[in-house]
Amino acid sequence: MNAVTVSVLKLAVIFGIIIFVMQRKKPLMAAIIAASVGTVFLYQLPWRTALSAIWKGASGAGTIQTLLVFYFITYLQRMMENRNNLSNSRVALNGLFNNRRINASLVPFLLGCLPSASTVLICGPIVRDSVGEYLETEEKAAITSYFRHISESFLPTYTTIFIAIGLTNGAVTVSAFLLGMLPMIIALFAVGYIIYLRRIPKDTGMKADHIKQYYWKLLAESIWPIVLAILLILVFSMPVYIAVLICIIIDIFVNHFIVSELKSFFQTAFEWKLLLSTLLIMIFKELLAASGVISILPEFFQNIPIPTFLVYACIFLFGTIVAGSQAMVILCMPMAMESVSPEHALPLFLLLMCMNYAAMQISPVHICLTLCAEDYHIPLGTLISKTMPMIILFIAAAFVYYGFLTALSV
Repeated sequence: MNAVTVSVLKLAVIFGIIIFVMQRKKPLMAAIIAASVGTVFLYQLPWRTALSAIWKGASGAGTIQTLLVFYFITYLQRMMENRNNLSNSRVALNGLFNNRRINASLVPFLLGCLPSASTVLICGPIVRDSVGEYLETEEKAAITSYFRHISESFLPTYTTIFIAIGLTNGAVTVSAFLLGMLPMIIALFAVGYIIYLRRIPKDTGMKADHIKQYYWKLLAESIWPIVLAILLILVFSMPVYIAVLICIIIDIFVNHFIVSELKSFFQTAFEWKLLLSTLLIMIFKELLAASGVISILPEFFQNIPIPTFLVYACIFLFGTIVAGSQAMVILCMPMAMESVSPEHALPLFLLLMCMNYAAMQISPVHICLTLCAEDYHIPLGTLISKTMPMIILFIAAAFVYYGFLTALSV
């Protein structure tokens, strides 16, 4: 057995460690710690090399920026919740469109633009009120979870996407990713409409108490921080943490926050478990890089008799279902980017992120699914089964889109 095969087998063992720990219902940080220790021992990293990788992963610019992004996003979310911005967006859309389908899809989508597992609990009552008796309880739960998570497929304000883009070493930029994902975002909404939304009547039966201008103003007041952050990132290629910080500063003056309110947000926005998990992931990434296994994987995959893109797509799809999105991105994205030429980097990245996203919508390790199932009082397996038809269609669309992009880049 040659050295390349041995290194890949060791990587498979490390991957198995992550799966094993996650299956034992342990937190992500425990899985990453176990995998990091396994990396050091299996690849027999010298202690100086291991310590250097740990320090680089803990103190590198990419790590600091990632942690700042997560904290600032959570802080901004606390500010918006305090002023009822998220719930007011539903009222505004009711007054503007009087459309059950829009309320059941667009409102959860907007609420999902900021990363918080508890957001799905806010979306539940909105979807139930919008859908009424036109769908079964299990189907309501499926569209609640599905539309709430569409934003996670493309917004770089989500940690997984931010980390994944950073792991491409400049081959994929934030703006290129956002523009490249636009057709897939349309596909996500179209799939949800085809499977479920088209069965819901449009009219809500509500009569607007104000003129349209009032509701447009309310909508703008409710979601402008999210829209502004996205525009700053997309138009000016601004780092995510700077864009969100600018929105926080502006919102302090726009909504007249007082010092005592801002102080309380400092504490409630500090979700230490998620921040620590992110830090450990960045350290694990550097340990893998120090082992050298990432650089030799292209040689290994050249000998597999199926297309390389399909190998990685399967790894991301099935691996994410079991181990979660961040673990798969950290474990496989660097090697995937090493396996393709620069002109094919974006198409493959988009495909893999679509697989990563799709898998999380049917993954038992996705905490939001558990919360949604509990909110609707249904088994988690039932929620996943009702979500599956939408995910299958989306995966098919992702492969078609990949084929189109690769044909253009030839």
